[in-house]
Amino acid sequence: MTTKIAVIGECMIELSIKQDSTTRSFGGDTLNTSVYLSRLLKNKDFSIHYVTGLGTDPFSQEMLDSWQKEQIQTDLVQKMSDKMPGLYSIVTDEHGERSFYYWRNDAAAKFWLKTTQTESITQQIAHYEYVYLSGISIAILDAESILKLLDLLKRVKANGGKVIFDNNFRPRLWRSLDLARSVYADILSYTDIAFLTLDDEDLLWDKLPYEQVIDRTKNFGVTEIVIKRGSDSCIIESAEGRFDVPANKIAKEKVIDTTAAGDSFSAGYLGARLSGQNPAQSALQGHLVAGTVIQYRGAIIPLDATPTLIEN
Repeated sequence: MTTKIAVIGECMIELSIKQDSTTRSFGGDTLNTSVYLSRLLKNKDFSIHYVTGLGTDPFSQEMLDSWQKEQIQTDLVQKMSDKMPGLYSIVTDEHGERSFYYWRNDAAAKFWLKTTQTESITQQIAHYEYVYLSGISIAILDAESILKLLDLLKRVKANGGKVIFDNNFRPRLWRSLDLARSVYADILSYTDIAFLTLDDEDLLWDKLPYEQVIDRTKNFGVTEIVIKRGSDSCIIESAEGRFDVPANKIAKEKVIDTTAAGDSFSAGYLGARLSGQNPAQSALQGHLVAGTVIQYRGAIIPLDATPTLIEN
């Protein structure tokens, strides 16, 4: 039987403005992970289902078309006639410094748990083997939707499924730090595998040594913890032990764009882990994918440049 993975999140229209040049593309943390996970698992019996809300506009249709080309299933994507995707702009000045601007208050992705289709979609997801989401997947939701999401995760767990969470904490998306901490604690209580970018953990909970970050996360009930530390080694705590796995050394002149480095690492790790690799081998796969992605411009690199799964 095919193993089903639901990936919950938001994809936005991206405008990249550099001096007199503007380019348009699409971006989103969990969407990036979905693309790389789909590529890595393309010859295995898995299906990746993206869960979000879109509009009925041309931009939304472009997104759907591009996801389908990546073999991402779009049966759980809701199309809302009165909504559109969010928009963000990256403005790069003459010194190479980037500034980000967002228009997402009424984005369709914020409402996927507030429609007439919600119950049907959550009933399907509740029986999937895996659900993957990020801090951004939660932060865009209102209080009522967060409660529905927590209920969904509870149902997934009750049915024997597993929850995978990437912390991706963005302070500007939260009304208060206390609220963010409370919601993260609730999510982590259902989480089986947690990807924690250490810098984000420091922003959310205050700076602590990674050993204490692991202890805190284990206290929520998480059994597999992956601490992402950029170009430094990643630390993994699991039932198979604790591992410290060095990142690939990429020459500075080869690093073009670090966009989606963390998202692609998570995809690499997860692709290997779901294929039966141990945590250390899976981290090597994560480093390989992320180290390749940062040598190209943009979040999604050419298909033929994407590393394949390392087999035993």
